[in-house]
Amino acid sequence: MEELIIFVVLLSVGYFFGVLAEKKHYKDIQKREQETLSLAIASFGAKQPLPQASESQLFVGEVVIASDYFKTFVMALRNLWGGRVLSYESLLDRGRREALLRVKEQAIAWGATEVLNIRYETSTIGGKKQGGVGAIEIIAYGTAIR
Repeated sequence: MEELIIFVVLLSVGYFFGVLAEKKHYKDIQKREQETLSLAIASFGAKQPLPQASESQLFVGEVVIASDYFKTFVMALRNLWGGRVLSYESLLDRGRREALLRVKEQAIAWGATEVLNIRYETSTIGGKKQGGVGAIEIIAYGTAIR
């Protein structure tokens, strides 16, 4: 009985603090996205002419977002019958947006007028050894021009 109480308390604490941290991060992301709206982002196909530029530079934004205890528990349950894991979708969304913001902020500081061909790479850290995804690493990169 004592173990069940400890489990429920840990689950509740993980949920509460996880929700607080996620809301705070989303608020920060939205504020920074508004601040970086002036920088255009474009993707071109292989046969498209690129815009004229005097200089170009590659910028990389990396972020690692950890899963809280509640999300790890929900993921373990979801593994039993499959389907979408909405709690992890928010981790990926926050990670992609944060990584892109880091690229844009670096490019703005450099004086870029545009960022071309943004690409993303993702990987998990921890994995099955820890009983689920411990954290998600997202890398965004693109070429800035001025």
